[in-house]
Amino acid sequence: IERMCVSRNVKMATDLGELLVPYMPTIRVPRTGDRVFKSECAFSYDSPESEGGLYVCMNSFLGFGREHVERHYRKTGQSVYMHLKRHVKEKATGAAGGAIPRRRNGKVFLDLELNRDFNGDGYEYEDEAKLVIFPDHFEIPLPNIEELPALVTIACDAVLNAPSPYKKQESDSWEEEIQVSRHARSLRQQENGVRIPPSGWKCAKCEMRENVWLNLTDGSVLCGKWFFDGSGGNGHALEHYKETNFPLAVKLDTINPDGADVYSFDEEETVLDPHISEHLLHFGIDMLQMQRTESGHHTDNHVQPRVSDWEVIQEAGLKLKPVYGSGYTGIKNLGNSCYLSTTMQVLFSIPEFQRAYVGNLQRIFDYSPLDPTQDFNTQMAKLGRGLLSGQYSKPPMKSELIEQVMKEEYKQQQRGISPKMFKALVSKGHPEFSSNRQQDAHEFLLHLINLVERNSSGSENPSDVFRFLVEERVQCCQTQNVRYSQRVDYLMQLPVPLEAASNREELIAYESKRKEAEENMQPPPEPVRARIPFTACLQAFTEPENVPDFWSSALQAKSAGVKTSRFASFPEYMVVQIKKFTFGLDWVPKKLDVSVDIPDFLDLNRLRATGLQAGEEELPDLTPPIVIPEDTRAPEIDESSVMQLAEMGFPLEACRKAVYYTGNMGAEMAFNWIIAHMEEPDFAEPLAVPTYMEPDLPSPSLPSTSALDSQPPEESISILTSMGFPRHHTIQALKATNNNLERALDWIFTHPDCEDESEAMSDTADTEPNDNSYELFAFISHMGASTMSGHYVCHMKKEGRWLIYNDHKVCLSERPPKDLGYMYFYRRLSSC
Repeated sequence: IERMCVSRNVKMATDLGELLVPYMPTIRVPRTGDRVFKSECAFSYDSPESEGGLYVCMNSFLGFGREHVERHYRKTGQSVYMHLKRHVKEKATGAAGGAIPRRRNGKVFLDLELNRDFNGDGYEYEDEAKLVIFPDHFEIPLPNIEELPALVTIACDAVLNAPSPYKKQESDSWEEEIQVSRHARSLRQQENGVRIPPSGWKCAKCEMRENVWLNLTDGSVLCGKWFFDGSGGNGHALEHYKETNFPLAVKLDTINPDGADVYSFDEEETVLDPHISEHLLHFGIDMLQMQRTESGHHTDNHVQPRVSDWEVIQEAGLKLKPVYGSGYTGIKNLGNSCYLSTTMQVLFSIPEFQRAYVGNLQRIFDYSPLDPTQDFNTQMAKLGRGLLSGQYSKPPMKSELIEQVMKEEYKQQQRGISPKMFKALVSKGHPEFSSNRQQDAHEFLLHLINLVERNSSGSENPSDVFRFLVEERVQCCQTQNVRYSQRVDYLMQLPVPLEAASNREELIAYESKRKEAEENMQPPPEPVRARIPFTACLQAFTEPENVPDFWSSALQAKSAGVKTSRFASFPEYMVVQIKKFTFGLDWVPKKLDVSVDIPDFLDLNRLRATGLQAGEEELPDLTPPIVIPEDTRAPEIDESSVMQLAEMGFPLEACRKAVYYTGNMGAEMAFNWIIAHMEEPDFAEPLAVPTYMEPDLPSPSLPSTSALDSQPPEESISILTSMGFPRHHTIQALKATNNNLERALDWIFTHPDCEDESEAMSDTADTEPNDNSYELFAFISHMGASTMSGHYVCHMKKEGRWLIYNDHKVCLSERPPKDLGYMYFYRRLSSC
């Protein structure tokens, strides 16, 4: 009998070997760099825990659910798949009622990252793996080492033990090739008091604003050349090194909590600086503080909690009723991925996105490339179907509910879907979104719209529902000539005017108490949140803003200019962002603590663009001269032109500035500059070439008394209002002219269109619907001190009721906190 069994085993092994012979050329052993998808289907959110398990192709190592594996077989002809199935069941209980400890019986051998979490001790797993040969579905149980060819056994073992495809391979990390600079440890920094602002940088020698580098020795801000990242410049950073031998520079727009891009001019290559945080702190850039704010779901330890944003926005303490089914599927948080989840939840509530991806799902899947994990449209369709099908949002069975109640573990939560594959694709190559740090939902929305546009060639572009044209009107303050232009935008950014707070007196009192407590080293008082009328935000949006470095083509010289923006067209869906985030002087992102009374209905008709008006004269269509001084240590000035002007009786320093700012283009051009600027208070002061642009820093997180007291002097307001001008118009004029009465009077006469604008803003909210009226249907809220930390949730209105989407949990909302939102989504009523 023993001899017969051995003979039968030999025959079985021979049969399996013969069976696999035709397919051996298609079976591969995963190599270094191959990604093995053994926890998620490329077209759905099926996993080994799903009813049909998961099929892993033994050639491409892509995973497919039972619904999609046949498509892959027909498209590729690949026949051999490994079928993975994990059975989840509750542990049996002993006589004492406790769970019987699971013995190590070899039944759990799959190293999987699954969509469903069973973290309690009351569950046990039993894993099953087998090879399946298509199209006949012939099954070979695994492990079957003795009966399979060696190559197949090695391939199966490698697949079963392969790491997650989302973990970065160390061999692929470019950082391994970068060496530590020999100057990093011994770098000596000058004590010159230089502090670098968090924005507004430009080269100190040519005013270039891109590819700008900070020298880590003396704090010089200068432009780069055609090196390192391919961006251009005039090479002033390299010239500075040749003059000073200061070796290290950091690219300013690459600084983040994890490091920055550092270049060594001496070593002529990109280098690592282990002391970069200390070197940047010398110039006021606190990287360590940036890292400390990035604390996941934790609030600032220095802020005394009231009823916190976390409780109000998440509606904590309320018994929220879970909802299930189509459109009510949650998204699991991968660790600071809620910015992505909330954005995608809102987008797939919009019919155009549903139609473009879920409506065309079969066509997208049928024509997907051989690697669908790298195809944007495929992954969008997969995510949309996952959210809208209801397949991953099913209520628990009645028996499960009864058992939970008996155990006092009533947690009626859905499992949601895991967006790992989607996040890996849309963040690929992006330095921020590819990290595990928290990000700005507003920036991610624009990033995703860009991806949608790039992948919609020849087909419907659903992001067009956000697209609108902005008309920008720029006016030269000296000549009153104007220029109209249009640009494309996708959202409306509203500033937050803290001086317009309705509880201004309360804020001033709080600020006084806070300073007093700080001086006496006492605990700070209970924080007070600024309450801002929405109409004040709209009014701030419509007000003229100064144009930095404005060059007037009418004067052919630099001058003062103002810009206003209006809507040349209106989108089907209007996204309104409240600009709550700013940067402190220490480079740490901060958030304004404000409450804005957001309206349910929005009428934007009064913000419609008008185009060139009767009586307006357009600025000539001329481009400004490019001024690049040859002498990098001092500006080049044509002294002969200076003397010609000085002989006319103008101050010498004013003449030097006129020649410099007109690019040494002759005395006549400089004379025009003098005529345009001779009334300015610093007209005759010496020429000062700035090292970099001082930033127009927004207000800090808590409004200061100075910010609240930024109203013009009441005496000046009274003088102008006594002439018959409206109060709001005089305030606007004084603010625009630095409280200069004479210039404010001129401003009022040259801006008659602003006279009724403030009152008009009150008509834009909560009005009766018309052609450009919108209704609020969703908003995304942020909790935490900055975009680099905290948590996002979104609220959406469906079927007349508000819901809260908080990661994988979807519930009916009891008190939607509309006043604390960050991004608001309005639907055009005429399109309903």
